[in-house]
Amino acid sequence: MRASYLIASMLLSFTATYILTPRLIEFLEAAGIVGVDVMKADRRRVAEMGGPAVIAGLLGGTFLYIGLRIFLTGGFPELIDILAALSTTLIITLIGIFDVLTSLTGRKEGEEGFEKFKRRGLPAWLYFLIPLPAAIPLVAVNAGVSHMTLPIIGRVELGLLYPLLLIPIGVLCCSNATNFLAGFNGLEAGMGAVLHLSLGIYAMIHGREAAALLSLTFASALLAFLRYNWYPARIFPGDLNYTIGAVCAASTIIGNMERFAILCFTPWIIEAFLKAASAFKAESYGILQPDGTLTYEGEIRGLTHIVMRLGRFREWEVTLILIALEALICIGSFLLNL
Repeated sequence: MRASYLIASMLLSFTATYILTPRLIEFLEAAGIVGVDVMKADRRRVAEMGGPAVIAGLLGGTFLYIGLRIFLTGGFPELIDILAALSTTLIITLIGIFDVLTSLTGRKEGEEGFEKFKRRGLPAWLYFLIPLPAAIPLVAVNAGVSHMTLPIIGRVELGLLYPLLLIPIGVLCCSNATNFLAGFNGLEAGMGAVLHLSLGIYAMIHGREAAALLSLTFASALLAFLRYNWYPARIFPGDLNYTIGAVCAASTIIGNMERFAILCFTPWIIEAFLKAASAFKAESYGILQPDGTLTYEGEIRGLTHIVMRLGRFREWEVTLILIALEALICIGSFLLNL
């Protein structure tokens, strides 16, 4: 691992995303690719699709590192792994863009509350399956190793089940889980940045060069994007929700760090189970009050619901609480993996 190359790549990823995002916002608004911010009193319309700017930063930073390694040090042993992971990232990005573009069909007539602001597009059952094609590059190169060390269980030898079954399941589940815990300004990008910073640092400590590169450049891009996605958001993640989970899965697979990643991913695992209790129909939103706080009185079907039940918080405070929770879980994961 070349630390100076990695720092340069992270800086490029951050800078490119920071510069490109406001231009992307202008383009999306002009093209009418906008969504409704349902937790604002004015129901303002916000640019919907933040993924292209983040992916541009990720690609720029990653290819800078690859170029420096190849031309200045004579090679990059993990080149196939990182290219497969980038291919997975690009495929999931295209899937997310398709999802957003097919969903923006306006309001549903005759419905009240949040329902009238919901997007329509792919059938609900298909949402869970659409990330599957993104696993193909990782399967094709047989990324990772066939044994895993899991929490509680320990070392497990899987053989061909790992590339043919576990990799697709990992990409599918991670992509969907990060799409469930969403809906608050800054939530997805903020928690995603903490997750990927943790994965990147862990990978770097253990000499997993490709995984560290992917996670840290992606985290840098997310931090830059957060500048525009923070409350009050000028742009929504949109397609980026799937990408955050897919990059996590790809980094975990090429870095052989399943135990650590599963622990860090705990909030999204809990969220998936809570959403499953509603047949994945529940939303994470709260009800905006005149004083700007959010309340929730229904059944608990998400982590945001739990936070809103604990007190009267504003939207950005709910986001900060969940980001802090993810940071604490990641710190605990490091301590458990010393």
